[in-house]
Amino acid sequence: MMIIMHTDATEQQIAGVVERVEDNGLHAHLSKGEERTVIGVVGDGRAIFKDQFLHLPGVDRVIPISRPYKLASREFIPDNSMFPLDGVKVGDNGIVLIAGPCSVESRSQLLETAYAVREAGAHALRGGAFKPRTSPYSFQGLGEAGLEMLAEAREQTGMPIVTEIMAPEHIPLLTRYADVLQVGARNMQNYALLNAVGESQHPILLKRSMMASIEEMLMAAEYILSHGNRRVMLCERGIRTFETATRNTTDINAVPVLKSLTHLPVILDPSHSTGHWEYVAAIARAGVAAGADGLIVEVHVNPTEAKSDGPQSLKPERFAEMVSQIRAIAEAVGRSLAPVPSSEASPVTAAGK
Repeated sequence: MMIIMHTDATEQQIAGVVERVEDNGLHAHLSKGEERTVIGVVGDGRAIFKDQFLHLPGVDRVIPISRPYKLASREFIPDNSMFPLDGVKVGDNGIVLIAGPCSVESRSQLLETAYAVREAGAHALRGGAFKPRTSPYSFQGLGEAGLEMLAEAREQTGMPIVTEIMAPEHIPLLTRYADVLQVGARNMQNYALLNAVGESQHPILLKRSMMASIEEMLMAAEYILSHGNRRVMLCERGIRTFETATRNTTDINAVPVLKSLTHLPVILDPSHSTGHWEYVAAIARAGVAAGADGLIVEVHVNPTEAKSDGPQSLKPERFAEMVSQIRAIAEAVGRSLAPVPSSEASPVTAAGK
């Protein structure tokens, strides 16, 4: 439920309501707006009656939240959640572009890709240092050496880093290097990991599992939010269906559905949802038209030699063409690409790669 406080409620009255919530074995999450405070009550409150809160000093009204996910629901926070990411505001009217290789393979590969996507208009650099693979014999990533290369790419290009986290014990290492921790599709319901990244208070990109419903994805986000970590992005990356023409089936419906159900930013991954570079730009355009707040796209300077996901990776020139197309789509639906923060980095500094 939501406890709506009067506009003139005092801090003492708010504290009194929080105390009553916690006395009932529940958790109180405060959302302080410009005019009033909303207290979200989270937990198993089936035996709790709203009347015991309704008459507390400072309380205006009590509203039940019908969704099983509370903190992720628009019933709790009706306005879009926005948060800064190194000079870019995620969840605002501007569309954010995250681009880069599936895996960090070498310093030269990463820096060349980073400069190319930055020049084309990307706001953040993606790159995997630890790679979950279907086969244990496939390339598993460079580990901390890859993170060091990502940190160098950030230093040279000014782009924040998005990289995947595999296990709770990796958090101290990854938070030293990465600006955003990506929880991959295979880990969407790894509850120990969700709790750990929630406690980290680091920005999180949560990918939808290939077999998960939208509600299950939002419940996964609830685990992160329940630790007070509000900087969460949801990522639709395609689901598994009977269709085999593409790697996955892009659930384009998920974009407007999520935008209606949750205040969290929604990102679309057209690379994993198709598995073929030829379809990436078309699905990216569709995602922007459907209302996505951003895109995460795989780009590689030489996809035929990529150690992972080469067939779905765009070459830099194709990524630049895609950016031009989605800029036009964004303008057609009353939006725009987020401005790229200025950077003093120069491509000359990559000459020694």
